Amino acid sequence: MNRPTFSDLTALLAVASHRSFRQAADELGVAASTLSHAVRGLEEELGVRLLHRTTRSVSPTEAGAELVSRLGPALEGVDAALQAVAAFRGSVAGTVRINAHRSAARLLVAEVVPQVIARHPQIVVDIVTEGRLVDIVEGGFDAGVRLAEAVPRDMIAVPLGGSRRFVCVAAPAYLDSAGAPRVPEDLKDHRCIRHRMPGGKIYRWEFERHGSEAAVDVNGSIVLDDHDLMLEAALAGLGIAYVVDLVAEPHIAAGRLRTVLDEWCVPIDGLKLYYPGHRRVPPALRAFLDVVREMPRVDR
Repeated sequence: MNRPTFSDLTALLAVASHRSFRQAADELGVAASTLSHAVRGLEEELGVRLLHRTTRSVSPTEAGAELVSRLGPALEGVDAALQAVAAFRGSVAGTVRINAHRSAARLLVAEVVPQVIARHPQIVVDIVTEGRLVDIVEGGFDAGVRLAEAVPRDMIAVPLGGSRRFVCVAAPAYLDSAGAPRVPEDLKDHRCIRHRMPGGKIYRWEFERHGSEAAVDVNGSIVLDDHDLMLEAALAGLGIAYVVDLVAEPHIAAGRLRTVLDEWCVPIDGLKLYYPGHRRVPPALRAFLDVVREMPRVDR
């Protein structure tokens, strides 16, 4: 029996992880037909079927699952060894595809990407911004960035910066006209910019002060599903918005927005960069994670 090639084993692992030839091909940057040929050749070499294939799905056979479970750690060790050698030439190559909402993407571009590219000029960082939550594995992403509470439990998460706060903000002209709420219940007498969650529900604004919690179903004539748009609505004087401080801070500092109910807005776990734990970590993503882990944590 001929010894399987590294590329054939990598192809099998990618297809088994995605359960899709097309998505695995997108990850590896090859044609789906190339992966199909590689896996079929591997099955012929080993003399055993490794994947169940139908017109709609792909899944490992018992033999395939056993091989994949052993391949994962082994190929990850190979990746680590290659990355160690790459350090001697001063560069790691590859593409890192990341899904994030816009405010998190801005943070990456400002504080992470410059350092990654400075250290490893051959890395390409491909960031896709979306307000909705997506399945990063199904979407072909290496990693995602979300607030800690939104990270799926089966992912490995790395803190990106420190804690954050949700803050209530409004344009000075609006507050001068309508007055400032003193306690969360006062929000019911204000125009508020409501937030539709990814699942479709309208978010209840949550507050805490000295261990006392409050949740308010606010009123308002506009509902949005994106923090940047909520911020724009507040800047336009449409009411009070409840947004993460990351997007509001520049406007607060410039005086375009004022905060209210500060004592009720407590710190929460901040942004996390997360990635699947059941897949090999490519060298480019590993280099990206190294920079993220070195970022200082700032607690608010």
